Amino acid sequence: MSYEPPMTWSDYEDVAMALYEKFGDDFTESKIYRIRFTDLLEWVLSLPNFIGKREEANEGHLEQIQAAWVYEWRDNQD
Repeated sequence: MSYEPPMTWSDYEDVAMALYEKFGDDFTESKIYRIRFTDLLEWVLSLPNFIGKREEANEGHLEQIQAAWVYEWRDNQD
């Protein structure tokens, strides 16, 4: 079993990778950009090794995670 280090709000790429692993190609680039931040917040908080707190989240964190998720999705389309 591999050890997954804990993630916080500033671990944009790690969070994005975890979201891509969780949802795969269910979300295309345009769908990722249409996700409501309230939904994205809940999904991030539900990731198994995410240790950030709800009250630490802000729009900037969610925008960075969303953008990183799009890049992760694009990287997996080849």
